[in-house]
Amino acid sequence: MRKVRNHKKIIDPDKLRQAFDQFKDDHSADSVRKPLLELLKKTYQQGFDEIHRRCDAGESGMVLVRAQSYLTDEIIKFIYDVATGFIFFQPNPTKSEQLCLVAIGGYGRGEMAPYSDIDLLFLLPYKQTPWGEQVVEYMLYLMWDMGLKVGHATRTVNECIRLSKSDLTIQTSLLESRYIWGQKELFDEFLTRYDKEVIAGHEPEFIEGKLAERDERHHKMGDSRYVVEPNLKDGKGGLRDLQTLYWISKFIYGVHSVSEVVKKGVFTKEEYRQFQKAARFFYTVRCHLHYLVGRPEERITFDVQKTLAEKLGYADRPGSSGVERFMKHYFLTAKNVGDLTRIFCSYLEAKHKRKPRLKMPSFGLKKKKIDGFPVDGSRISITSAKTIADNPVEMIRIFYVAQKYNLDIHPRALRLIRQNLKKIDREVRNDPVANHLFLEILTYRKGPGSILRMMNEAGVFGRFIPDFGRVVAQMQYDMYHVYTVDEHTIRAIELLSEVEQGTLAEDHPLANEIIHKVISRRVLYVAVLLHDIAKGRKGDHSVLGEEVARKLCPRFGLSAAETETVAWLVRWHLLMTMVAFKRDLNDPKTIADFANQVQSPERLRLLLVLTVVDIRAVGPKIWNGWKGQLLRDLYYNSEEYLLGGQIEGSHQHRIRETIADLRKGLSKWSDSEFEKFTDKFYDSFWLALDDAHLLRLAETVREADEKGETLTITTRSDEFREITELTIYTPDHPGLFARITGAIAVSGASIQDAKIFTTKDGMALDTFWIQESDESAFDDKTKQEKLKQNIRDTLLGKILPREVLEKRRSAKVSKRTAVFTVEPVVLIDNNASNTFTVIEVNGLDRVGFLYDLSRTLMDLKVTIGSAHIATYGERAIAVFFLKDLFGHKITHKTKLNQIEKKLLEVLSEDKSSGRVERKKTDKKVLEAS
Repeated sequence: MRKVRNHKKIIDPDKLRQAFDQFKDDHSADSVRKPLLELLKKTYQQGFDEIHRRCDAGESGMVLVRAQSYLTDEIIKFIYDVATGFIFFQPNPTKSEQLCLVAIGGYGRGEMAPYSDIDLLFLLPYKQTPWGEQVVEYMLYLMWDMGLKVGHATRTVNECIRLSKSDLTIQTSLLESRYIWGQKELFDEFLTRYDKEVIAGHEPEFIEGKLAERDERHHKMGDSRYVVEPNLKDGKGGLRDLQTLYWISKFIYGVHSVSEVVKKGVFTKEEYRQFQKAARFFYTVRCHLHYLVGRPEERITFDVQKTLAEKLGYADRPGSSGVERFMKHYFLTAKNVGDLTRIFCSYLEAKHKRKPRLKMPSFGLKKKKIDGFPVDGSRISITSAKTIADNPVEMIRIFYVAQKYNLDIHPRALRLIRQNLKKIDREVRNDPVANHLFLEILTYRKGPGSILRMMNEAGVFGRFIPDFGRVVAQMQYDMYHVYTVDEHTIRAIELLSEVEQGTLAEDHPLANEIIHKVISRRVLYVAVLLHDIAKGRKGDHSVLGEEVARKLCPRFGLSAAETETVAWLVRWHLLMTMVAFKRDLNDPKTIADFANQVQSPERLRLLLVLTVVDIRAVGPKIWNGWKGQLLRDLYYNSEEYLLGGQIEGSHQHRIRETIADLRKGLSKWSDSEFEKFTDKFYDSFWLALDDAHLLRLAETVREADEKGETLTITTRSDEFREITELTIYTPDHPGLFARITGAIAVSGASIQDAKIFTTKDGMALDTFWIQESDESAFDDKTKQEKLKQNIRDTLLGKILPREVLEKRRSAKVSKRTAVFTVEPVVLIDNNASNTFTVIEVNGLDRVGFLYDLSRTLMDLKVTIGSAHIATYGERAIAVFFLKDLFGHKITHKTKLNQIEKKLLEVLSEDKSSGRVERKKTDKKVLEAS
């Protein structure tokens, strides 16, 4: 192991032994343990603190992990000397009374993070006596009492060799063995036999095993290096991938550092520098992470990202925060590790004849070239760097050919491409052939995702489209977006292809139906490609993205009309989400305003499909059936309007049609029963609900009236829409809506939508659409019964939601969510509806969010007609449709100002600490996707 700078400031072995010598003669073997343990704890802590100080002072992670290994070495060596030279001293030890201490695993490499386990092998001779067991036991108990975490094994040389042959994990761990102290001859014997019996002749099996192990680990970790809370150690492109390269190198070549593989021709000097740079960065982050959380944490979660960014010196810049810059550096480093892995595997395949990982189509085996590219094994390649120098467009065409024939690209070709990326210059970007090839790749009918991802990994994507290059590894520091912008975009394109192929028909029936009616496929694919391309810049990414689209589309070869459509889609790609999730879709004005903005059925089709794949690509648990239903409702109503329907027609005409349809559905009712029901409701009731819902409510009301019930609660779950419909029919009274929302929050359900009606005879008929916290239907029967009981108890005053929720909030403060702040915003709109004042409220999500707001509105003596709520990670957005006590829009300025002020006070309350912070509001519409 390399020498550590100023090592005696960390631990001075001579002083440690002198300190022990001062008191050992005054104690027996039994009584010496207490002062010895105190000395060890003090010495270790001083060394640990010194390494921590060096970390804070900016020392490189590689130096820090070596220093931690050195500290551990000296402590273990000292404990061994005490155990063998004082506690269990043998003046003339036999061959059976020998012991060797061996570091294995990461500790064996001399790369030990602050809170990592100490992987220790006690190597014993073939013949043993109780002495060895006593020494091992004494050492372990002493280290455990010091607070050290020791992963240990006690084995003979024979056992080590036997287990290495049958277990890949043990084989790998022992591959990194490093002598610490004790009987050196035992260690030398082990090494000799390990090289001869375990390594020799077994190189291909080890390579295949480690790469298969890596692939399985990647699969478990999500198979993407672009998740926004990555695992530094086991994630794709992380430390474990670098270590895998080292293990394979050591197994095959017997090297003691990766620098030695440069001499073997595996890496160039520049590639080795990349390896070292990645290792330094990862170990530096890992050391800071361990010190920050005080335990062996490997996941870079939201709650530590900002602090890590600050400690590592990443400052805020215009359009990009320090934490986003830090995480972008992380993702780019992980990407480089992926490149190095491909280069390394390519070399192994050439030199050690590994089996091809992909089978070659039968037609390819008979050809030496395919479309001008040489075939090497199972993959196409590039003849030489001269091919690229003569025609840089070949760096685009090779991906097109690979996609066309469903082939892989040889890592050697990818290596050549990476080394010549600068040749993709302005001339290549404007080359008609290159742009045609790219558009063919993008719109490939069998699915463009894998090739686009390969182009991105190789650096070609971002080089050919510099605007895309700006969002490569660009994270968004929130809990809503799961992937970086480039990964989100590629996933959206993959999903678009799946919708087109019909594989998502069950989840997205409307998109599956209308995508084949789209006039221009390439407009849709280019719009999905560009919809987030301006993320991370200063300003509205939709507006800035429109400018990028107008610049790029002509370059791709799109017509003026196609360019206009793509630019419009990029500009308004959040429009459908905003309207569907925040507005009353039964309000004719909502539909008319949206349809007038869209203007054509073709744009409506394009926007629907773009919206679906955009939401779905945000993360694996973002989409649900309820969102799908809202989008379908908006689409069908808007399509009817655009095709000449009378959405804005006479209210009375629509009411008459609705009542007539309801009468047909209730054909078994007598005329008097039907008239009694219809006479209960005001006009707004008939305009707000669909026919199926009206039928259910009618049956509920009649049954309750016949039984004389004062409180009726029903639930109905819709598996496809992943939503549960909760209906409450009870005498109306002030604050009813707030109390019900409180009871729902207490029950652990999440409200997505609500419709509130008061009958002419003083009854309230309220419907809530609720879900579990994971956005699935609230369909557990036990939970539903508990919910109903909580509503009854709340209305009777047995449960006070405010008190219950306050306790729950204080008990459920998550470190991950605590780091986020959402600027409170209240937006008042008197133009969105003809009959209601629409108020949109943005704030930090928390338990009982809707309850707090509705209780405040109750105190302000306004009437809630409907409420809609959506969450985007840590952000919650609630939209209320309000009237005053006289049933009119709220237009008085003083009243509106009062509503805004009170809602802002609620939003600014820090429930976890009891503090109230007043913040200035920014009245810009906040983007949620």
